Amino acid sequence: MTRPVIGVTTSKRSGWRIFPLVALNVWLAGGRAVRWGVGRPADVATVDGIIIGGGDDISPDLYGGKLITSARLDPERDELECDLVRAAQVQNKPVLGICRGSQMLNIALGGTLNQDAYATYTSSERVWTILPRKTVCIEPDTRLAGVSGAKPMKVNALHSQSVDCLGDGLRVAARDTGGMIQAIERVKEPFAIGVQWHPEHLFYAHRQMGLFRALVHAARAARQDDSQLDAVSAAAS
Repeated sequence: MTRPVIGVTTSKRSGWRIFPLVALNVWLAGGRAVRWGVGRPADVATVDGIIIGGGDDISPDLYGGKLITSARLDPERDELECDLVRAAQVQNKPVLGICRGSQMLNIALGGTLNQDAYATYTSSERVWTILPRKTVCIEPDTRLAGVSGAKPMKVNALHSQSVDCLGDGLRVAARDTGGMIQAIERVKEPFAIGVQWHPEHLFYAHRQMGLFRALVHAARAARQDDSQLDAVSAAAS
């Protein structure tokens, strides 16, 4: 069986160095990644799953926030990714959101962001590193707990914003020790998990690779469902 194809959105600024790392994780998980972004073809119908990648801040215009002068914005990317998340839901394609991607998953489904997360969650450990030095606590009985285990785990952190009000059909899947939301997930199918950290940098950690394996598994299942529907339609005609 051919590998499920995963569309990966990237930043115009950093995608050239981040995409190969994400693609490696997808390959190790049994899939094949294709790079998407502004100016590149991006069609949900042509892939089996989607990763909304990190980099860039999301325009506050999308959720009623205030403009932060230090923010790095890309309105075209915002529009592209919003459309992709919504199309994936309609077309029953699984989604994994990474850092910004987790925030975009939330916003595309009607949620908001906390623009200065550490000012709100003053007890949260503030770290800025690709190394696993931040502790997150997984909510029990969540999809994430089934994917990565329910015990607290160490992750990296490269963010200053976080999910605030949840989008439609989403729930909290993990928080840090100060209560800040660190992961969200869709309650029902299709599969969608957003994590505030960067698991692509932690490919050596079994629990982090579990996220990519779960996405590829869901993508393969979605493709099989599509094939069965096509077969039924062909037989009926």
